[in-house]
Amino acid sequence: MDLYPAIDVRAGRVVRMRRGDAATETVYHTDPFAVAERYAREGARWVHVVDLDKVFGFGDQHGLIAALARGPARVQAGGGVTSAAEAEALLACGVARVIVRAAAALEPGGFAALVARCRAERLAVAVDARDGLADLGEGAPGRPAIEVARAAAAAGIRTIVLTDLAREGRLGGADLAGAISLARDARVDVVVSGGVGSLDELTRMREAGVAGVVVGRALFEGRFTLREALACSSPS
Repeated sequence: MDLYPAIDVRAGRVVRMRRGDAATETVYHTDPFAVAERYAREGARWVHVVDLDKVFGFGDQHGLIAALARGPARVQAGGGVTSAAEAEALLACGVARVIVRAAAALEPGGFAALVARCRAERLAVAVDARDGLADLGEGAPGRPAIEVARAAAAAGIRTIVLTDLAREGRLGGADLAGAISLARDARVDVVVSGGVGSLDELTRMREAGVAGVVVGRALFEGRFTLREALACSSPS
């Protein structure tokens, strides 16, 4: 199971939010590079970077992401990516895998073109879900998460990043049952994000066959160390 320590960036700082609400923002570090370097020293093979400036419409952090991508850990990055041009811009920064918003996967012609231009193995689709429905953006009605995952899989995408919005940032446990169900029914690899709060939970995810887990707030708040998390995510 791959472990993805999270680095959410806004205005050049490392922050976390609860349920994607900017009003709940907590600044954990003013230097994303120092955070990424520490994670790499502690054994991280990946870092998970979310560009919150892009998400909230305040430009982007491509320069910062490019610098992070030059570090020793591979970068999986996203944040409001819906087009081939946006995905290609991140790939040009050196990002190993770009996370595309769920709405893009439901546009068959456009998504097929995006996958063809960027290559399926370098893309993942974000499924930010609440009560089984994927968030497709402001004002758009939600669609079943399984529908998004199947559309992505049909286009050749192998990786879904599943976030339960009701659990995100609360450290009360991630949606393991939902991840197992989505992986089985859509035949995709699922990376679970949102709510992870304990080492026991990481062990259960590994034993259940989850492909990967994003961990953010639990690391910043000292619930466990990255080395401990990596030990739980690897078979003994």
